[in-house]
Amino acid sequence: MKLIKLSAIDSTSSFLKELSQNSTLENYTVVVTNEQTNGRGQQANTWVSKPNKNLTMSIFIKGFNLAMTHQKYLNFAISLAIFDVLSVQQIEKLSIKWPNDIMSANKKICGILIENSIRSNEIYTSIVGVGLNVNQVKFPDFLQKASSLKKITDIHYNLDFLLLELVGQVKVRVALLKAKKYGELESDYLKVLYKKNIPTMFKDRHDILFMGIILGISETGNLEVELADETVKEFGMKEISMA
Repeated sequence: MKLIKLSAIDSTSSFLKELSQNSTLENYTVVVTNEQTNGRGQQANTWVSKPNKNLTMSIFIKGFNLAMTHQKYLNFAISLAIFDVLSVQQIEKLSIKWPNDIMSANKKICGILIENSIRSNEIYTSIVGVGLNVNQVKFPDFLQKASSLKKITDIHYNLDFLLLELVGQVKVRVALLKAKKYGELESDYLKVLYKKNIPTMFKDRHDILFMGIILGISETGNLEVELADETVKEFGMKEISMA
């Protein structure tokens, strides 16, 4: 593992992406920063993080030659790796909210952004951005559903220790991916999937509310939801949210 530490950067993933385009990177090259000024999340969202309090990092991974049709298993592997590390920290009511937010009860503590490079319908490199709320205890009013490890446990955490633990566990889960242990990854993911088998209020892209029950993840990585009429419908990321 090659570790690049920066005092401040707009986005660790953008920095790592540019680096990968201009040089040959070692597998599991990691960029971490004390302050990220323009962190990126899912669906063009920004990731807000107080300087020197949280873990804002990106990991370059290569060498798995994963078929695009199996992309969901990469998501399973990464989100489970972070879940594994945090479960050791005894974070209460830990779960993974589809596709890859890490939750404690109904509060978000970690966001993940996976960006893949494709060749011949295969993923050959990935940049995994991780924003983990660690020692920050106050959040802006517009982040009412955000929390942190310290806010939950009242423990001050060592960021360097958590970084090494996360990268180590990502290697373990990606090894399962390379070994094509897809069934194991999916089973582990579904066991900790947020709101699975629980009647939940959803909102579609037109802001229409409806009740449904999460059953699982489709072959294409969409969310499978049983509707009130007992039919099962698939939803992509931009098509549904929890109300």
